[in-house]
Amino acid sequence: MREEHLKGRKEIKEVFGKGKRYGCQGAAKLFVLKNNLTYNRICFTFAKTKNKSWNAVARNRAKRVNREAFRLTKARFSGGHDLILLSYPDYFLENGSLSREQFVSLFTKAGLFK
Repeated sequence: MREEHLKGRKEIKEVFGKGKRYGCQGAAKLFVLKNNLTYNRICFTFAKTKNKSWNAVARNRAKRVNREAFRLTKARFSGGHDLILLSYPDYFLENGSLSREQFVSLFTKAGLFK
């Protein structure tokens, strides 16, 4: 849903600056900051890389895969958080995507499940 997207430079900088960080074995980091809403808002982004094979097609595919994993598990999340999932391109190029177990463990570390 559209309101579940974290948008705007100011909001994203606030989550990066004030949010708690959780890591996942070189694949991704999750930044979490409480908000005053009843639902979660999320932003998917990637670390910078100089790898020439990390093109728009690869980035868009990684975003689609991450969005789908989030969509399938968001009913189990407690609401009221702003989230940023920072993925590392080198991991995605080698493995194709985060595994479902990695995705769930990352959100479990953050304590987001009900």
